[in-house]
Amino acid sequence: MTEQQMPTISDIGEAIEAILFAAGYPVKYDKLAEVLGLSAPDVRLLCEHMATEYEKTGRGILMLCLPETCQLTTKEQYMPYIREALGIKRGGNLSASSMEVLAIVAYNQPVTRAYVDAVRGVDSSYAVGSLLDKNLIEACGRMDAPGRPMLYVTTDKFLRVFGLNSLSELPETEALSIAAAQAEQVEMQLDEQTEEAQPEGEYAEVSEDDSRAEI
Repeated sequence: MTEQQMPTISDIGEAIEAILFAAGYPVKYDKLAEVLGLSAPDVRLLCEHMATEYEKTGRGILMLCLPETCQLTTKEQYMPYIREALGIKRGGNLSASSMEVLAIVAYNQPVTRAYVDAVRGVDSSYAVGSLLDKNLIEACGRMDAPGRPMLYVTTDKFLRVFGLNSLSELPETEALSIAAAQAEQVEMQLDEQTEEAQPEGEYAEVSEDDSRAEI
């Protein structure tokens, strides 16, 4: 808690804005609450209110309210001006294959690499590895199924990069949903075939290629 108490909501909001601007990265609600002498739920409610006000006033920045953190960021449509003004070169964009994999994970998480392969119809090990390196997806455990394949989900960084407060803000995509449903049927059929082929109580062997990709 700071030595000087913040007497009004306006003062607290300005303090939050100043902290987030100076930080330049996501700050936990718990940390803001500790500094401001408030509860974390109250800080989050205030941040969500501020986020709404940013949108209403038509400013060039917005506030992202993630599950555990919040951050000030610029609006995507002004990126060309920012790049030109600050001399920022283009680079680091995701490839088409990485974007496909990222979309499949985002809309169907948690998913295995085999599931992603089934949706795309091609091997996705390189794209999955690239997204892991960029911290846009992460492993969240293993599926309780033969071979114990790794499960993947998106990260908070994914939300920040795409300007989302939560996964519920993802746009609807009928085509991807249809493809995912088809992939699920394929995966179920493969699981059934594997279970029939292996002795009861034992796991199916994992191929050398799959074991490298899923670890």
